[in-house]
Amino acid sequence: MCTTSWGQRSSTRARPTGYPPAPGRSAGGHRFTTSTRARSSVDSDRGPLAGVRVLDFTWVLAGPYGSRILADLGAEVIKVQATATARGMTDGPDSPFFSVYNRNKLGISINMRSPSGVELAQRILAISDIVLDNFSTRVMKQWGMDYESLRPLKPDIICCSISGMGSSGPWKDYVSFGPTAQALTGFALLNGFPEKEPAGFGYSYSDHTAGTMAALAILAALEYRDRTGKGQYIDTSQFEATASLLGPALLDYTVNGRSAAAQGNRHAWEIWTPHGVFPCSGEDRWIAIAVTDDDQWRRLVAIMGSPAWAQGLDTAPAREQSAATIEEHMAEWTRDRQERDLMRELSDAGIAAGVVQNGRDLADVDEQLKHRDFYVSTRRDDGTEAWFDGFPAIFSDEGFSVRRPSPALGEHNDYVFKELLGLSDDDVVAYAAAGAFD
Repeated sequence: MCTTSWGQRSSTRARPTGYPPAPGRSAGGHRFTTSTRARSSVDSDRGPLAGVRVLDFTWVLAGPYGSRILADLGAEVIKVQATATARGMTDGPDSPFFSVYNRNKLGISINMRSPSGVELAQRILAISDIVLDNFSTRVMKQWGMDYESLRPLKPDIICCSISGMGSSGPWKDYVSFGPTAQALTGFALLNGFPEKEPAGFGYSYSDHTAGTMAALAILAALEYRDRTGKGQYIDTSQFEATASLLGPALLDYTVNGRSAAAQGNRHAWEIWTPHGVFPCSGEDRWIAIAVTDDDQWRRLVAIMGSPAWAQGLDTAPAREQSAATIEEHMAEWTRDRQERDLMRELSDAGIAAGVVQNGRDLADVDEQLKHRDFYVSTRRDDGTEAWFDGFPAIFSDEGFSVRRPSPALGEHNDYVFKELLGLSDDDVVAYAAAGAFD
């Protein structure tokens, strides 16, 4: 099966071969690679973070998203994988999920259960700037890869850990995923409708938040190291990263003693009416409309043809008192309108309006994203194209680029172990015999 959809890798991709397996393991060709492909794939590194090396122990989403930000900006991210975790929807090299969140990275296979594997990881650490993980708080310490163990090996190393609750506190050992943090912070409650059950985001929004916060903290730590020569440990809590976005909900309670409640599509803090999502013509087509002042309301009334029901609602308090009635009439008016035509008409009048877009809209229809070249592609080994979302900022000089697709398991073993560490063929055989490679 070959496809060009959203970063999905072809299942017919040739598997690299190269290193001998550890004793007791089959010589499966998925573990190692030849040096020709690996070496050529790392010669074009560029970007604002070129020259920065990251040893990446992340998996699933929060960590890989954080390291993808660094890789997208030019850092050499060396992703450590093992056979046990390199499978399934999120971490299998052939999954669309893995392909999207691990582009621009190099891939190596190390058996971290083996002392020789840990030794290899520490040797890579000695020539790296950053170590990033998003395991539970115990894992890196068990491997001897925690900050206190690594400082003697490289005093200026920057270690960043992303965990659900952080490395301290009564909940530090709790297992957490994105929806867990979204529930704990109250977002699941705030996103719902009044007198209805809580509603989540529909996706692990807090994973992206934690990954973004970790990348930001790492950039600050790099700047600090440039000024002081000192490395440091960054303890990133997904719970706290998500809670930091609550803003007025927390302030309203600490100042006024009020607990924020679900508002549906209405604005929680401002008297903006109408402020909601309304049906349009066609199956499951919708438009969001927000009127923020009296002038915008008058322009909206004119566009609607000055209906009788809209008279006497020229002030925000009057509209707020009649919010439900306004929403009913608005829905009747929008129901026969084409959503994109209506968005353009309202936007041209200075009224905030946006189509509620689905996947097809975003990928094939949206003219703004196309104009900004938001979608980028790279070519796989089998000749097919992989398409990705781009970076949400355009640099006037050297910035984001897609230099390579996500790595196969062990794809860049030769580059990392032979070129960077200087291992000979005999060294590789010895490490393999000791069980260092997975």
